Amino acid sequence: MERTDGQLSAHSGTDKQHLLQQLFSDMLEDIYYAEKHLTKALPKMSKACTTGELRQAFDEHLEQTEMHVARLERVFGLLGRKAKARKCEAIEGLTKEAEDLKKETEKNTLTRDVALIAAGQKVEHYEIATYGTLVQLASNMHLNEVVSLLEETLKEEKAADLKLTSIAEHSVNWQALEAEG
Repeated sequence: MERTDGQLSAHSGTDKQHLLQQLFSDMLEDIYYAEKHLTKALPKMSKACTTGELRQAFDEHLEQTEMHVARLERVFGLLGRKAKARKCEAIEGLTKEAEDLKKETEKNTLTRDVALIAAGQKVEHYEIATYGTLVQLASNMHLNEVVSLLEETLKEEKAADLKLTSIAEHSVNWQALEAEG
């Protein structure tokens, strides 16, 4: 806590560092839960797809997500901790929204694929934001091996988002407009 004379108290830096470490730990447990949850949600999204291209993108990302889980377990190990999941309300909400979109769109339509892409991108954006923050915090704490592992996952999440964007822009959205518009 800052004193009125502008000097920090003797333990305030340590307290703030502890708070950042706790935030990092909480976020790590949160994203671990999210990735494990996605290993169950992605097959459902894949099964609901109309186009093979989108189904393949979700299937490939499922394989990556399984690697993300393993990578996070390595991060926990590097920190001298057992992997622990903390319920992620954000991913629960995003996957529920994906389920709702599935129910609200007609089966075997390109409109459903448009909705699934939107739902998938919302998940990717959440993951990108979380991994980006984790990378920065780990860097600030000089956890170089952790930074490398988290950066690898961040790169894959960004690539998955770009792939969904490409599928939407170059095929599914146009096909949906033509078929159903």
